[in-house]
Amino acid sequence: MATDMSLLAGELAGVGRQAGLDAMGVAPAGPFEDARRAIEDRKAAGLHGGMHFTYGKPERSTDPSRALPGARALVVGALSYRRAEPSATLTTAGPLGRVARYSWDDAYVPLRAALAQVAARLEVEGWRARVLADDNALVDREAAYRAGLGWYGKNTNLLLPGRGSWFVLGSVVTDAPLPVAAVPVEDGCGACTRCLPACPTGALIAPGVMDARRCLAWLLQAPGSFPVEYREALGGRIYGCDDCQEACPPNRAVDRRGPPPPSHPADQAWVPLVDLLDASDDELLERHGRWYVPRRQPRYLRRNALVALGNVGAGDDPEVSRVLAAAIGCDDAMLREHAAWAAARLGRSDLVAAVAQ
Repeated sequence: MATDMSLLAGELAGVGRQAGLDAMGVAPAGPFEDARRAIEDRKAAGLHGGMHFTYGKPERSTDPSRALPGARALVVGALSYRRAEPSATLTTAGPLGRVARYSWDDAYVPLRAALAQVAARLEVEGWRARVLADDNALVDREAAYRAGLGWYGKNTNLLLPGRGSWFVLGSVVTDAPLPVAAVPVEDGCGACTRCLPACPTGALIAPGVMDARRCLAWLLQAPGSFPVEYREALGGRIYGCDDCQEACPPNRAVDRRGPPPPSHPADQAWVPLVDLLDASDDELLERHGRWYVPRRQPRYLRRNALVALGNVGAGDDPEVSRVLAAAIGCDDAMLREHAAWAAARLGRSDLVAAVAQ
């Protein structure tokens, strides 16, 4: 078992870089006491909007030792998902649903693979290690903040100095007593508040405070009916929302310094809405199963598509009329209600009347 922890930490950094991580740092594995208080306070105020992720058991998601008893350090990594928007899909016929950038492809697959290599290096030295990324077991942003990777932006995202917020984050929890040299990154937002008015629903109710009950990204993942008061604001989105990040000056500055990397062949920034509504349950889960779908029920993908269709479709499009009529006449009361809303928004209330006859 290696005894020179500084040497091991340097080796781990090299492993991470070689595996594709864009930034790494080491944080202490003590409880995230400030983060736990913030989570509990916001949950008590109802700002979680029913979201379970990290809110379900904050005593667990803010204590790395719950994931690995005896944990002494966190090796935290960041992987960029910034890249150019695919252009080929823009020529697809028919109305399109928009997908948030982090979900064009599964950015967590390469992140976990890179962190797994870091964990393997620790295990070779005889230490225990566990990879956590996008997991209820740990608040990734707080781990990254403690590791000195970035600061909390007013849009609640973690921003890396000079590189912005287009990153997924994850950690390796280990019992290795790695040295912690990181210091907190100073706030880089200053007086800027551009992200707050950029939110389509006003979900950023204060700097760094998100009301999930208004957040389109969460509402697209939440069970039940999509709130009527936010349907028009949804636009053509069917999964996620990038508006607060797109308005962020540090992210825009990165774009000014140079174009983003090219898109990946598998990137899916747009989804044909008619095709989505025509697809079977099995097809939808095969295509989009990596997304968070409430209760793994494809009806929620259709719900989202119907609201988007009401915003970006055309009432005189025969294919749009066909899928709306089919949804209005289906057995699912939730889908009937959203289809009727979309039909009315497109000036096709006649479709509802025709089905009712």
